[in-house]
Amino acid sequence: MTAIWLVMFIVSSVLLLLVILRSKLSWGWLRIFALHLILAAVCLYLLNYSGLISGLYVPLNPITIGTVVVLGVPGVGLLAGLQLFVV
Repeated sequence: MTAIWLVMFIVSSVLLLLVILRSKLSWGWLRIFALHLILAAVCLYLLNYSGLISGLYVPLNPITIGTVVVLGVPGVGLLAGLQLFVV
């Protein structure tokens, strides 16, 4: 039974990738998402190693980068505030 689910997952993943990559709209969306993802990681990296706020270190992991991708610059402020006051 596990093999059936695995084959179904692989086939559906390949078909989903095929649909996404064939659409011209998806290339623009994918490019913008990748750009936001890279900028979020760079922004968090610069915040950690610039020494702008002493004693602040926001780890680079999928949750923090995803927060900054979705919220933008206010997301960086949110993470910095959470790190300083909650953690």
